[in-house]
Amino acid sequence: MPAPMMERRILLRPERLGGWLDGFAVRHGAVSHVVTESTVAFTAADGSLARVDLIWGPVVPDIPVPELVEQLTRERRVGALLVRRAGHAVGIFQGSALLTSEVGSHYVQGTTKAGGWSQKRYSRRRENQADHAFAKAAAELQRILLPVLGSLEAVVTGGDSAAVRAVLAEPRLESVAALVVPRKPLPVPDPKRVVLEAFGESYREIPILLRQPPE
Repeated sequence: MPAPMMERRILLRPERLGGWLDGFAVRHGAVSHVVTESTVAFTAADGSLARVDLIWGPVVPDIPVPELVEQLTRERRVGALLVRRAGHAVGIFQGSALLTSEVGSHYVQGTTKAGGWSQKRYSRRRENQADHAFAKAAAELQRILLPVLGSLEAVVTGGDSAAVRAVLAEPRLESVAALVVPRKPLPVPDPKRVVLEAFGESYREIPILLRQPPE
């Protein structure tokens, strides 16, 4: 019975993808590729596989690898929403450059070990504070993104998944939610200006699944 393939996931900055694929071919032999609606699978002569997730949607199939890499890595204008209970950040990026931004902090009480009626009252207060925080984030998202939505290719998100869902559930943001890249919000610490600026690099990273025969 053949040994199972070794598997790992990596993230690459767009500018590294072309060189990385060249190195993949050098290490593993001649490479062919197959394009689907959601992935590009590069298969080498030794059976190694590099599957690139198409986070920005489908690409043109049956084109040479250099043109394919250009499609995968081209600069995009996107909106960004980062939100956690302690704060939110909204921005517009051109590639990695932050063009517009708004950052806000929230006060939401932490958890408590109290029990009984005190626990219920405390939980209600905490949920009300979270609702207020998410409404504030939704208002900023509406103010910054809706007027320029037609110029954006996508909206990317980061932070707490439940918090992101709560903000995007606002009915006035239906058109914004429709542009959200269909992947889990990227992990970020409590949103601040420096966190939003750094997000300009992390949201562009290309996820790749690697499968290689055991050495």
